[in-house]
Amino acid sequence: MKSIYKYLIAFGAIATVGIIFYNKVYIPKITYKTVLPTVGDLKVEVFGIGNIGAKIIYNISAGVNAEVLSINTDEGKWVKKGDLLAKLDAVDLPIQLQESKISVKKSYSELIASKKELDSLKAQKHLALVTYNRYNKLKKQSFASQSEYDKAKADLEVIEAQMKATKARINSSKIGVELSKKSVEALEKKLSKYKIYAPANGYVISKDTEVAQSILASQSLLKIVNPDDVWVKAYIDERISSEVKVGSLATIRLRSDDKKIYNGIVKRIVAQSDAITQEREVDVAFTNLPLPFYINDQAEVLIQTKDLKNITKIPANSVVYKNKISGVWVSNNSISHFKDIKIIAITDKEIAVDGLDVNDKIIIPSLKNKPLSEGMKVH
Repeated sequence: MKSIYKYLIAFGAIATVGIIFYNKVYIPKITYKTVLPTVGDLKVEVFGIGNIGAKIIYNISAGVNAEVLSINTDEGKWVKKGDLLAKLDAVDLPIQLQESKISVKKSYSELIASKKELDSLKAQKHLALVTYNRYNKLKKQSFASQSEYDKAKADLEVIEAQMKATKARINSSKIGVELSKKSVEALEKKLSKYKIYAPANGYVISKDTEVAQSILASQSLLKIVNPDDVWVKAYIDERISSEVKVGSLATIRLRSDDKKIYNGIVKRIVAQSDAITQEREVDVAFTNLPLPFYINDQAEVLIQTKDLKNITKIPANSVVYKNKISGVWVSNNSISHFKDIKIIAITDKEIAVDGLDVNDKIIIPSLKNKPLSEGMKVH
C-alpha cells in the first residue's frame, strides 16, 4: 500500500508540473496575437531630426576698433530695419569733421573773393585798354609822348598779369573746395561706422558685447535673424531622402515643447550628402513660427511624401522576411502559413501592402513566442 501511495504522489507531482508547464510555458509559446488587414488612407512620412537654424544670420560686427558707448537692444528683442543698435566712441573724429567743414567754408569764401577780384580786374582792364588805345593813337599822331604811351601799355600788362594770377587762385580755390568736401565726405562715412543700424527686420538671438568694452573691428556685437528665414535643419537618411521634394508638407515637434506640433514646408534640400553619416540636410520652414524661438533648439520633423487612398494596411511589426522575400504569417485553421506580400509604402506604425485579403488573419511575431514555421500549429 505504501508503494502505491508513493506512485500516486509521484504521478500527482509530475501531472502538476506538466499542467504548470503547459499553461505557463507551452501555451504562451504557441499563442500569438492576430490582426486583420484594414482598408483606408495612409500618409507616408519621412522622419528627420535636427536643430532650429536660419537661412541668414546677421552677424553685426563693429567694423572699427573702438569702445562701446551704448547698446540699444538685447537678446530676445525685436528690431526694425534702420533701428540704431549701438554707438561706438569715435574719439576725435567729430572735431576733425568740424574742422573739415570749416575748411570747406574757408575755401569757398576764398573762391568768392577771387571771383570778385577778377570782376574788378576785368573792369580795370577795360579802362586800361581804353587808355592804352587812346595813347597809342595819340602817339601815332605825335600828340602823346613815348613815356605816356609806355605807362598806359605797362598798366594794361600789369592788370592782365593780375587777372592771370587771380584766375589761377580761383582754380586753386575750386580744387581746395572739392578737396575739403571730399575730406568731409570721407570723415562722415568713417564717422557713420561708429553708429550701428539694423540691416533688416529681425529678432536678436545673441548679444556678444557690453557697454564700455573695447572691441576689435571684426568682433561681433549682436546676432540677428529675420523670422522669415528661420527653419529646421533636419537630417534625413539618404536612402529615403529621394521621396522628399521642395514644397512637401511637414510637421515639426520641438524638444523644448514636445507637446505642441507645428506645421511646416520643405524649403530647401541640400545637394550634397554627408559622406560619414550618409544623411542629407533638408530645411523645413515653419508655417507659423513659434514665439519665442531658440536657435539650435532640437527638433523632429515628419515630412509627408505620399497620400495613399483606399489602400490595404497592416501593422509595421507584422512584416517578416523569408529568403529575402517580404511577407506575413497568417493563421489558416490554427496552422501558420507564410504569405508573400508587396510593400507599397512604409511608415513607423503601418505598412501599405498588396497581396492580402481583408479576411486574412495575420499573426504578429514576438520574441516571447516560439519562432513561427510553415505548418506550425498556433493558438
